[in-house]
Formats: sequence, structure tokens, C-alpha cells
Amino acid sequence: MKGWYVSLLALVASVGLASVNSAHAQTVKPAIVYANGGKFDKSFNEGVSNGAKRFTAETRIAVADFEPSNETQFEQAQRRFAQRGNEPIIAVGFSQAVALEKVAKEFPNTHFTIIDSVVKLPNVQSVVFKEHEGSFLVGMLAAMASKSGKVGFVGGMDIPLIRRFQCGYEQGIKYVNPKAELIANMTGTTPAAWTDPGRGAELAKGQFDRGVDVVYAAAGNTGTGVLQAAKDRGKLAIGVDSNQNYLHPGTMLTSMVKRVDVASYNSFKAMQNGSWRGDVQVLGLKEGGVDWAYDQYNEKLITPEMKARVEAAKADIIAGKITVHDYMSNNACQ
Repeated sequence: MKGWYVSLLALVASVGLASVNSAHAQTVKPAIVYANGGKFDKSFNEGVSNGAKRFTAETRIAVADFEPSNETQFEQAQRRFAQRGNEPIIAVGFSQAVALEKVAKEFPNTHFTIIDSVVKLPNVQSVVFKEHEGSFLVGMLAAMASKSGKVGFVGGMDIPLIRRFQCGYEQGIKYVNPKAELIANMTGTTPAAWTDPGRGAELAKGQFDRGVDVVYAAAGNTGTGVLQAAKDRGKLAIGVDSNQNYLHPGTMLTSMVKRVDVASYNSFKAMQNGSWRGDVQVLGLKEGGVDWAYDQYNEKLITPEMKARVEAAKADIIAGKITVHDYMSNNACQ
């Protein structure tokens, strides 16, 4: 009789636990406040969106989102989602850090995730990337593919984060060809620099006129203009954040993939299964946070020798044999 009673208690407990977990899963109400540039920028924002789509496909839990038209809407959107009981709320981009710090303090029991910046609060998960490591690899490929010895870089807003991309790229170029010349331009100094494909195309054409035959765009939606200009001129381009190889097969040398899709997906899944933590996550090559893209769209542009050399460098970076200097460690490129 005693054994039967213990078994019954165990059964009731297991059913109750299952009910709690199920209820918890159903109360997850994820939300995203995108960066400037639009949800479908074919780059940074869209990568985050792809992670949300994966989560919804697996769980059938919808993800609410908001596309701000200016930076003043960041705080409003974050607060509105918190008031509605959404969580975790993902703030996309460094520009949302100031607003998030304020809103997260107002809602200490709500969970937030910020991508590309650090907000040190117990209810905030910060996810940042070692963009310089991935940029080093695509810099190597640019130098190996270039016939002129001149390669280009078009950044978005002139901020240390984008200088980090440029610095890693330059180190990869010099690793392969110390005599190669890098011609770099930033699109602007305001958030509008992320949303101007026309200006991106102009900057790329100017570089091509100076002899550049491979250009790397790290400029959000502005970068789509750079990639198009390369296609029009018959030059090679390198995409960023999302795998952009499919946009212009034949002229897309590769893309520096930044797995923001994994960041958004993991945040939502962790909240669902109860393992979400307010911490700082730094994702580089070793963690699978950045990489270079190789697929059916660019395989004809990458020789076996190029692939072998860049993969060897990747392994050496992971092993600590090659150290890629981080511009943001001292705001200088060494």
C-alpha cells in the first residue's frame, strides 16, 4: 500500500511538473525591436529575423516585432513590449543600449537581450561578436582573389564597431599580401549611413575607378548598393552578417557571416526551457559566432588552394597561433 501511495505521489508530481513546464512555454512572448535599416535589409536585421522564424517554425510561438524609423522610437518600443508582457525582448544593435539600460531598470522582472552591445544588468543578456576574426578570413580571400593588388572596404556609420571589421579585414589582407593596398570609406556619421544603398554604390564605384577589384561591405542595407555596383562593374564583392552570396552569384566572393540568427534563436529557446541567463556572451570563430561563407553560389570563385589556406588560418586563430588585433581594445589598428 505504501509503495502504491509513493508511486501515486510521483505520478502526480510528474504531471504537475509537466503542466508547469507547458504553461511556462506557452507564456513565452518573444519580441524584437530591430535596428535602423528595416527587417528585410538582407543583412544584420534579417539575420535576427531568420532566427525568430526558426523559433516560430519549431514552437509555433509567434514573435512580435517593431521596425523603428528613427532612434527615438527604440525606448518607446522596448517599453511598450515590456508593458504588454513580452519576453525576452531583443534589442538589435548597439544604438539601443542607452534606451535599454533605462527600460530594463524600469522592468527588472522582464528579460531583455541586446545584440552588439553590453548592458550590465541582471535581467539583460548581452551578445557581442569577434567580427575582426571573421573579417580577417575574408580579407585573406580578398587578397588572394585580387589581381590589381588593390582591395576596398565600405563601412556604414563611422563607429569603433565598424572600424573593428575594417581592421580585421586589413590584417587578413596583409597576412596574404603585405604589399596590397586597402582603400576604405565610411558612408557617414549618423544612423542614415545604414540605409543608403545609393551612397554605397557611389563609394564602391569610386573605389573601382581607383583600381579596386574586390570590395567588402559592412554597412547594413547600404551594403546592398555596394554589392550591386560590383555586379554592374564585373568586380568581386564580399557580403556581411547574413550569407549574401545568393544575391549576385558569380561576383560574390564570399560573406563574413555573423550568426545573429543564432543569438536570437538561442535567447528565445533559453527563455522557453528555463535556462535563460543575464550575462555577456562573446562569440568568435571558436564559438561559431563568425565565419566565412562557402556554398554553391561562390564555389567557382574559391580555388582549392584558397579554401585550404583560409581554413588553415581559421584553425590557427581558434588554436591561438594567430592573434587578430581587436580595434576596439585600443581604438587603433595594429
